[in-house]
Amino acid sequence: MNKTPTLALAGLIDCIRDELSAVEELFERELRSDLPCVNTLVRHVSRFRGKMLRPSLLLLAGKACGQTGPGHIVLATVVEMVHMATLVHDDVLDDAELRRKGATINHLKGNEAAVLLGDYLISHSYHLCSSLQNQLAARAIARTTNQVCEGELLQLDNRHRLDLDEATYLRIIALKTASLCAACCQLGATFAGADEATVRRMEEYGRALGMAFQVQDDILDIVGEAATVGKTLGSDIEKGKMTLPLIHFLQSAPREHGMLLRSLLEGREPDRAEKIRNLVVPGDSIAYAAARARMYVDAARAALSFLPDSDARRALDAMAEFAVSRPM
Repeated sequence: MNKTPTLALAGLIDCIRDELSAVEELFERELRSDLPCVNTLVRHVSRFRGKMLRPSLLLLAGKACGQTGPGHIVLATVVEMVHMATLVHDDVLDDAELRRKGATINHLKGNEAAVLLGDYLISHSYHLCSSLQNQLAARAIARTTNQVCEGELLQLDNRHRLDLDEATYLRIIALKTASLCAACCQLGATFAGADEATVRRMEEYGRALGMAFQVQDDILDIVGEAATVGKTLGSDIEKGKMTLPLIHFLQSAPREHGMLLRSLLEGREPDRAEKIRNLVVPGDSIAYAAARARMYVDAARAALSFLPDSDARRALDAMAEFAVSRPM
């Protein structure tokens, strides 16, 4: 493939361009309020939508397994609302100031407004989901939202735990990130009328993709540039979140380097994120985490192998590659 993964993905999702436009319209219509102050916040948070990866996953899964219908538009809007709510709440938890190269809601309007806006998004997602006669979707969304919250609570419970093991880290990201991606693909396939085995394989694809995406995010938090990535970086370090590169470094680096990292993680120096970056990057821990992300990408692509060739399948394949090929 001659094009970069990002360009290739942009071209391939043309097959759901009309559906994504319908999702954007429904998103705005459902969240419209009689109160100007609410509409102002909703307009601002709408900037966080970016490439709409989760709605795209749901729509592409549906199209790859059959065809999309009105239920897919509703569900794609629902998962985008849930995702937006998690971003708004995450920014409060992380004291983040930047998202999509713009001010976060909490930085702009304060934590109270951000928490309430996140709740507004969640409540509207369930209101919209209840419009579907099939309660399977509502139960799946509720279960997934519970898992996302469990993942965040597990991560919170393990903050500043320098002996965090890789297995616990992987469980955290499986809950807080991969569960929603898996649900998108599961629902997309289910509402396209796919059989149970196909739904299961699509769910596997989504889960593996979500794992790869989060590991790469955690790499970018250390080595990325804020101007390129478009959000506040170093927040994992500042909040005491142990991510895969740090976990690996503490387990594999020379003793003196490990002791230095521990002292930096336990300290409060204003430039410690930069010092940690300079310490970790020359070693092999970033490469180790990148290899783990690549393993999940390969698993995601393998889960698609049973699908017939189509624009939707090729887009899903490109999306898996995009997860680990985002600019730093």
